[in-house]
Amino acid sequence: MVIPVYIKTYESGELDKRINSAYEMLKECTLCPRNCKVNRLNNEKGFCKSGELPIVSSYAPHFGEERPLVGQYGSGTIFFTNCNLGCIFCQNYDISHLSDGTEIDIEHLSAMMISLKKRGCQNINFVTPTHSIPQILSALKIAIENGLNIPLVYNTGGYDSIATLKLLDGIFDIYMPDFKYWDGEIATKFSNAPDYPERAKEALKEMHRQVGDLVIDNTGIAQKGLLVRHLVLPENLAGTYNAMKFIADEISPDTYVNVMAQYYPCFKASDYPPLDRRITHKEFVEAIETAKRAGIWRFDKY
Repeated sequence: MVIPVYIKTYESGELDKRINSAYEMLKECTLCPRNCKVNRLNNEKGFCKSGELPIVSSYAPHFGEERPLVGQYGSGTIFFTNCNLGCIFCQNYDISHLSDGTEIDIEHLSAMMISLKKRGCQNINFVTPTHSIPQILSALKIAIENGLNIPLVYNTGGYDSIATLKLLDGIFDIYMPDFKYWDGEIATKFSNAPDYPERAKEALKEMHRQVGDLVIDNTGIAQKGLLVRHLVLPENLAGTYNAMKFIADEISPDTYVNVMAQYYPCFKASDYPPLDRRITHKEFVEAIETAKRAGIWRFDKY
């Protein structure tokens, strides 16, 4: 059994330093590229509508994640409420936009991790964690002291700051970011994040620097590394070729990528043609072929 990287970080005392640094960032919140600079320790709220305590919508073994994360007993997902992106087509809009969830204390968050481990989950998969990093790190310490010893997955929309990611070096074993858009105008229109492409590219590089290419053991389970998601949008709005070319050329041609076909109109998408329709089979096949031409070969399902 591979020992998760965070065990060494905890044993060295470095985890305590990271927790302190992360909470310092909450005083004038700069956890993500929004840089709202509100005092979340006083429950002031910025773009992500979150204060001092974590807000969780659900936690459970998840069998719909990428194959190397699931195994026999599922990926142990913890879904955090709210988000630092504003995607008008979000498929989890009740969580990310409408704040469906419950505020919990750090001990409860830690107990969720231990519960998922006891249920046999292959990993602890933090979904939309960017705005909850201090709380996750604090809960992680308690969980380690209660026997947590499975990999951690950072499952993010890709809108992450380098300073925050550096706090996670030696904490997360697996990074699973989205690479949503290549074009800033598209990112502005659909996610209210004009700098998304630049921030996502920086984040991908930093994540890969920390964990490298995805390592899968002889049972098919991911142990560490980078796994990138790319959702195909109608009329190639995501900029698939450029995104895949960047990954192949500037990250690694051995990057494990999930080119996803499941787009369907949600939330406000019906008001933004062509996002008011699902992608066609032809569009998806073209996206896969485009990714291959760009140099990508490790796909999740193909």
